[in-house]
Amino acid sequence: VQLQASGGGLVQAGGSLRLSCAASGRISSINAIGWYRQAPGKERELVAASSSGGNTNYADSVKGRFTISRDNAKNTMYLQMNSLKPEDTAVYYCNANIRILLKTNNYWGQGTQVTVSS
Repeated sequence: VQLQASGGGLVQAGGSLRLSCAASGRISSINAIGWYRQAPGKERELVAASSSGGNTNYADSVKGRFTISRDNAKNTMYLQMNSLKPEDTAVYYCNANIRILLKTNNYWGQGTQVTVSS
């Protein structure tokens, strides 16, 4: 199984980006998903998460601005980021709990850089 993240880039403050993360391989189901970020000199932090049942939670710093979603038919997850701020600058990683037949594991994408200029 591989997770391929894309959609990062350079955007001005107040702008928007949509990150995508496509899972490939012999996937039986995708359970919980999440987006994390890591800024230079800081620890990786949870930005947004969604359970298999659709319950979501967000870091306080992104509530009302970011939205996590998924397309089960495409095995793809998204992070819509609006009203971006310079402090959102970081490498963003997708994470998914994926079941292959009877075995479940956590997988990480390779990270995509988001840079927000002031």
